[in-house]
Amino acid sequence: MKLQLTKPLCFFDLETTGTDISKDRIVEIAILKLHPDGSKETLEARVNPEMPIPASIPNAIPAINVSPAPVTSDTSSTLEG
Repeated sequence: MKLQLTKPLCFFDLETTGTDISKDRIVEIAILKLHPDGSKETLEARVNPEMPIPASIPNAIPAINVSPAPVTSDTSSTLEG
């Protein structure tokens, strides 16, 4: 199946510290943007959740990999545009 796009289409993938939206946080975000002409843009960003990452999370990103990453409020400007 081939998509016939008239506007760009974005897909988002989030890695989080868990599934509770009241306490868990984003650790990594990936975005794939498909354009009508067939071109693609990608963005991947790690985010320091400012909380421990539970070892029980499948495919957990080690805390050492996100500790130097920007916090959520600093990451939002990277995603604009």
